[in-house]
Amino acid sequence: MCAAFPDFRLGTVLATSFTGTLSERLGDAVERIPTPHRLVDWLAVNGLAVDSCTTAQLDLARELRESIHAAATAAAIQDALPAAAVEVINDRSIQGRAAAILTPDGKRQWRLGSAACVEDALGVIAADAVGVIAGERDGKLALCASPTCRAAFFDTSQSRTRKWCDMNTCGNRQKKARFLANQRKNPRSTE
Repeated sequence: MCAAFPDFRLGTVLATSFTGTLSERLGDAVERIPTPHRLVDWLAVNGLAVDSCTTAQLDLARELRESIHAAATAAAIQDALPAAAVEVINDRSIQGRAAAILTPDGKRQWRLGSAACVEDALGVIAADAVGVIAGERDGKLALCASPTCRAAFFDTSQSRTRKWCDMNTCGNRQKKARFLANQRKNPRSTE
């Protein structure tokens, strides 16, 4: 992968990891799939390898990403799902061609055919989003507590009280900011 691009934020849930390809949505947004080739890289890292991607396919991917984010955000705050977002997710899910396979360790994994295209990979992501947003998994959708991020993530912690999409980025940044603010208020506490 090219060092000129920001690292991918990889999670355990495909659909919400995909929405993480655009981070800091309410701050200085970071686009992690700025080119078609970068989308190919992200898909490969997530077990959905395709040979190529066009600019039009990248546009479809971004439309799906924003639709998943909108629907996941609505679900996290228990609001009505946006009809346009649901339509895009359903359309991408229907258009994809992939098979669910069972791994030797008893987990489900998606497998694309030998002539797979970006639309097939997007179908897998959309199908994953359907399962997550419909509440078919053990966990809950939540929004990152960072005021500049607000990414949707899937909380599988035992208490379902996770606050950050990623502790190493948003959580660490917020804790550091809180520490520095306390240091400014109480400068003698470090002596």
